Amino acid sequence: MSDKPIWDENSDRAFAEMQEPLDRELGPLGRRAQAALAPKAGEAILDIGCGTGQTALELAEAVGAKGTVLGFDLSPACLAIARKRAGANSRIEFVLGDAQTFAFPPKKFDGVFSRFGVMFFADPAAAFANIRTALKPGGRLAFVCWRDPKEVELLTLPFNTVKHLLPQQPPPVPDAPGPFGLADAQRTRGLLAAAGYSDIQITPYDENVGAGDLEISMALAMRVGVLGRLVRENLELKDSVIAPVRAALAARDTPQGVLLKAATWIVTAHSPG
Repeated sequence: MSDKPIWDENSDRAFAEMQEPLDRELGPLGRRAQAALAPKAGEAILDIGCGTGQTALELAEAVGAKGTVLGFDLSPACLAIARKRAGANSRIEFVLGDAQTFAFPPKKFDGVFSRFGVMFFADPAAAFANIRTALKPGGRLAFVCWRDPKEVELLTLPFNTVKHLLPQQPPPVPDAPGPFGLADAQRTRGLLAAAGYSDIQITPYDENVGAGDLEISMALAMRVGVLGRLVRENLELKDSVIAPVRAALAARDTPQGVLLKAATWIVTAHSPG
């Protein structure tokens, strides 16, 4: 890992431009967390870290004509795509802001959902407490986050394949904001308890997922994540990493495309009634 900012303008642009393959890759994991949330017709749902809008659209379908969804994200580029995808659907609203400090409408939402959007808070206990203020008494929280990076082949395989060719990265800081910021289930449970949640359940969930064929998977690996950032910062190294990354991904190719292990936690909790 690096001491570079977790999210910058280049990362913002890369995630927005890779919307379709990222949705294919992460969609099954998000839908597993949606099933844990169990949104009902007529409910109001808050989607934290909604990105380019796939999850907000799916949640809007689940809550139906009388329900509403508020999609919330830090990325202007991703939200621009989300608003375009939602079109004239008045039941979905998208807001730019920091969920750690944003003044959410109090006790408005029946449920809060997130697909890999809650691991980046500088102060996660404060962020989860702030998010809880938006939940109705008895309201539900459900999110999916990554487990130990050693188990998440999906994120680590491309970088680990060529890390000997890249500038040395500082060792990761335990529990630091980032993709694996909530990998420690015991710590996550403590954060949620400190933020006032009850009925906390943290369940491992594994699935082999992918963005598509080998070419699509290569494009994604070279644009996002640690490898994508390092390639952007060291363009002279790009040619040297392409062949080994391609070979590593080709070894995971299947009739359904390149599939890699995604090791996640499905986390659920309630705001006390």
